[in-house]
Amino acid sequence: MAKLVVLQPTKQPPISLLSSSLSNGTKLCQIQVTLFTRGKAPVTQQLPGESDSDYSDFKSKVLHLKRDRQDSEFVKSSLSAEGYDVVYDINGTRLVLMLVLCRVDPKSRHKGKLNTESLLETSGVNWTSLRPVYIYGPLNYNPVEEWVFHHLKAGRPIPIRNSGVQITQLGHVKDLATAFVQVLGNEKASKQVFNISGEKYITFDGLAKACAKAGGFPEPEIIHYNPKEFDFGKKKAFPFRDQHFFASVEKAKHVLGWKPEFDLVEGLTDSYNLDFSRGTYRKEADFSTDDMILNKSFALQS
Repeated sequence: MAKLVVLQPTKQPPISLLSSSLSNGTKLCQIQVTLFTRGKAPVTQQLPGESDSDYSDFKSKVLHLKRDRQDSEFVKSSLSAEGYDVVYDINGTRLVLMLVLCRVDPKSRHKGKLNTESLLETSGVNWTSLRPVYIYGPLNYNPVEEWVFHHLKAGRPIPIRNSGVQITQLGHVKDLATAFVQVLGNEKASKQVFNISGEKYITFDGLAKACAKAGGFPEPEIIHYNPKEFDFGKKKAFPFRDQHFFASVEKAKHVLGWKPEFDLVEGLTDSYNLDFSRGTYRKEADFSTDDMILNKSFALQS
């Protein structure tokens, strides 16, 4: 039996594994999964549409280690001793978090995801880095599409920063999970970096319209605003970065043979039907920042 450990941040949604085969022929049902988190949230959750028996079977195969990953002694005693075949690090975004797993100078000034990849290049381990852009889909911990759906359901205008023509990219969580599976045991993936997302790019305005189409809503009214004219305090008035943010997925397609199952509208429809329409929100609707924007907009028009 292959043994797999996942180092997962608390706010990530509970993961499940696909009913598929690895590139080396190993069936996923033969894998023992251990999730390593701080234990502040459940590590398994029944997915929308998943049968009780399938969920019960999956849950029975998941072990849970609870501890801060910066506790190096615990990592050495608990993880190293188990002899895991594969490690998925979902939170390797800060070099200090990787120092526990790879022996390097703890005074290193390197930071960020890129430097984490540089660390892996010199560590001597067999690694693959997957770089998603914006992830969306059922149980999304980062409520990007949910934010739009809340506005559409309430029949409210959608306030978008600046011009709305900023180009971005979203990838469905199931397509990301497929990529996670396809790199296992795949020699072509060894010590390589792959962008994983949808195949097409879209503007912020276009995304609002795509969400409306996915949820069966009328085309929305879009209000553009200059965020520098407002003081929203600690509240987040818009869920996306105010910039172009996209990447090519051609390398993953050609090297791994990976291809997204979902186009954007299909994926948003899947997210809406299996999550938002069932009332399983990550966050309740909060239109307080919208009201600030709309009130100023109406004042300028009058």
